Amino acid sequence: MRFFIMIVSLSITLMADFFPKTINTTVSSVNGDSLTLTSKLPAGMSAIVIHSYGNDLQSITAVIKQSSDNEAKIIDKELITHENLPTPKTKITAGDKVIGGYLYNNVLILAPNADIYNDITSNYSKNWIHPDEFALYLSSIKESTPTKTNLKEFAKQQQAGLVLIVKKNSIVLYDPMSEKIVSQKAFTSNSTFTQAPFYMRLNEIKTGLFGGEYKGGYYELMENFQ
Repeated sequence: MRFFIMIVSLSITLMADFFPKTINTTVSSVNGDSLTLTSKLPAGMSAIVIHSYGNDLQSITAVIKQSSDNEAKIIDKELITHENLPTPKTKITAGDKVIGGYLYNNVLILAPNADIYNDITSNYSKNWIHPDEFALYLSSIKESTPTKTNLKEFAKQQQAGLVLIVKKNSIVLYDPMSEKIVSQKAFTSNSTFTQAPFYMRLNEIKTGLFGGEYKGGYYELMENFQ
């Protein structure tokens, strides 16, 4: 029993190291859509810029990503899409707060089967977003497979900071806002069953939209996310 507990603890520790930590920094200077930060973010990590108006009033003014050692780039003007609310027009200025890895605790999983999905979700405490939610979203927009574009839009709607993607020999953490992989680790499973385009419980979608339109295997599809 003690040996079993040690193995489980080691597994959880390794998974913990796998997830990037949230980073707080500030804007040092601004040049158009390029920013210099007081402390750089890990490559590919997205972040939000928060401007303070005083009197405890502040707003998210942009989404950025670290694009090089010395530079971050604006990649979006809004993190949350609200058709009936205006988007802040405030310009980014030096001193604005930056939160890297914002919403990284909210994670969508794309896995080949239920066993692997359950293994991962039981090993670490995250706000897991079930792939059923993503399947329903794809069905609503009449698309059959995950793409960088629909993952970004889904992430905005559901406030998902990361997508955990199980590949053939690895697990990767994909940031849907920056469209970059921010972490990866080797992974081998004894399970050979795969469900395309990804594991979900919604039979009416599997046999309808996905079953009729998707041609190919799960692992081949996931190689589109590099």
